[in-house]
Amino acid sequence: MTTLMDWQRIDGERLATVLKEQREKLGEQSGDVMLDFSGVARIDPAGLLAVEELADEAHKKSVKVVLRGVNVGIYKVLKLAGLTSRFSFVN
Repeated sequence: MTTLMDWQRIDGERLATVLKEQREKLGEQSGDVMLDFSGVARIDPAGLLAVEELADEAHKKSVKVVLRGVNVGIYKVLKLAGLTSRFSFVN
């Protein structure tokens, strides 16, 4: 059985907006979601809130979210916010 995965590159300048759009599309997609964070150098409070809301919505809809290319600084912020366990990470 093949699992389809939607792939989206995240622009660091529009992090909160792009994550909100992805959250709204979670119900429409079949399969998992991969978000490429390689273009995100830092995360602001609005971006962190958007990540948390995405994690909540993905949990409700049983969608696995994979974060790709997360730098160490972003990972530490997600870890301190208690969000790392809600995502899968790949390089």
